[in-house]
Amino acid sequence: MIDALGYTFMQHAVIASLLGSIACGIIGTLVTVNRMSSLAGSIAHASFGGLGLAYLMGFDPMIGATGFAAISAIGISAVSSEKRIRTDTAMAAMWATGMASGLIFIKISGTYSADLMSWLFGSLLAVSASDITYAAVLDIVILLVITGLYKEFLAVSFDQEFSMLQGVPTKFIRGIFLILTALTVVLLMKITGLIMVIAMLSIPAAIAEMYTGSLWKMMILASILAAVFNLTGLSLAWMLNLPPGAVIIIIAAFAYGLSLIVERIRSGVA
Repeated sequence: MIDALGYTFMQHAVIASLLGSIACGIIGTLVTVNRMSSLAGSIAHASFGGLGLAYLMGFDPMIGATGFAAISAIGISAVSSEKRIRTDTAMAAMWATGMASGLIFIKISGTYSADLMSWLFGSLLAVSASDITYAAVLDIVILLVITGLYKEFLAVSFDQEFSMLQGVPTKFIRGIFLILTALTVVLLMKITGLIMVIAMLSIPAAIAEMYTGSLWKMMILASILAAVFNLTGLSLAWMLNLPPGAVIIIIAAFAYGLSLIVERIRSGVA
């Protein structure tokens, strides 16, 4: 693995893994404590429509995926704000609509690019300099937003109704949360792929939640765990000639299962 670091593509992969871990740990924590793990899957599958449109119109798939992801996040926020409509219903609608429109756009375009498969199953070894820039800017934005609005995110995450009574702009905070989630999903699609985004956003945060009750400590621990999973998975994938995204998820799932066993033992001893 050390020798592989001499290659530019491997250097990009390592940098993207570390930068992606920061966004994954922070946003994944918020997704987990708000019990909205399916949100990541909904936005990821909705962004498939943007990928299809990009291939049809001939522009950068990253732009298409980001645009559709952001629109779906705003749509979920707007629709679910209606008391008569459940959030899970809104997410299911966005999920199905994005996938359906993406399939139609790809069929009309008459193309089936190998690059499309990289979006579905991850392409960590094909990360470009522009992807790294996207990840770095996203991390900066996330850190600035979370630092500036930490108390509001904390309040909304654990008691939304009480926060509203206390004058916290819950709809605004929720909207920001959904948009940041959308942008993080697009980034993680480049690492693990659309199909496995949910696992990468939820598993590190779920493990971190077992060992700390503090939101900011959970964010830090989840980011560290995500980095460990990414780098370990990348190393094993390189040595065994396997898809990095899939190996990363397997390692994360194994760690989660082991954590559950440890937690059960701890509970039994207590």
